[in-house]
Amino acid sequence: MAKNVSPKKVSLVVLISGDGSNLQAIIDAINHHQLDAEIKTVISNRPEAPGLRRAIKDNITTHVINHKEYPTRQAFDQAMIKIIDPLKPDLIILAGFMRILSEHFIDHYQNRLINIHPSLLPKYKGLNTHQQALDNKDITHGSSVHFVSHELDSGPVVIQAKIDIHHTDNAKDLAARVLEIEHKIYPLTIQLFAQNRIKFNGNQVLFDNKPLKKPLLWKNEQITNNN
Repeated sequence: MAKNVSPKKVSLVVLISGDGSNLQAIIDAINHHQLDAEIKTVISNRPEAPGLRRAIKDNITTHVINHKEYPTRQAFDQAMIKIIDPLKPDLIILAGFMRILSEHFIDHYQNRLINIHPSLLPKYKGLNTHQQALDNKDITHGSSVHFVSHELDSGPVVIQAKIDIHHTDNAKDLAARVLEIEHKIYPLTIQLFAQNRIKFNGNQVLFDNKPLKKPLLWKNEQITNNN
């Protein structure tokens, strides 16, 4: 009789700039045995980032690399690489990391960098996504988890989650509801990677060994595959 193969415990480095609520969602998923992962370290470019306290509370090593102390983006990224490389992480998780990464950094960690963005990509790359959705009178909004490429908020999208936009919504309302679904789909994406259900064949993302041509859709705690 074949034995069940347990998911591997993926090693993570998490990059933050602010509150770290997505970091907390990942920590909670690990602690509740919903995510087979280990956070090797948390790196912040801002010394005052509240997310650092979340990591310290969970006995996770932290590093502050203040971007203001480096003359170029490349020098800042190289300082991060010096910390990350010895840890040999499976994934580098961007969790509210508000710095544009250099092409060298992205190439160095090709197919290992993932980001979460508060829109249904390719819609609304960059900032102020919630207000843009309202201004354009969209009826749905949401969040996307994607692998990082050279172009801002681009790269293969793995999972999206949608919410309805109510006629009474403002940008703050949308932001709060989108954050709730982000806390669900980010740990889930990492777990799918841990289970080897998401992987790369060259530059093609595979889901269950088949090309992922459209993002998976998360709704009501379930994944829908429309590929």
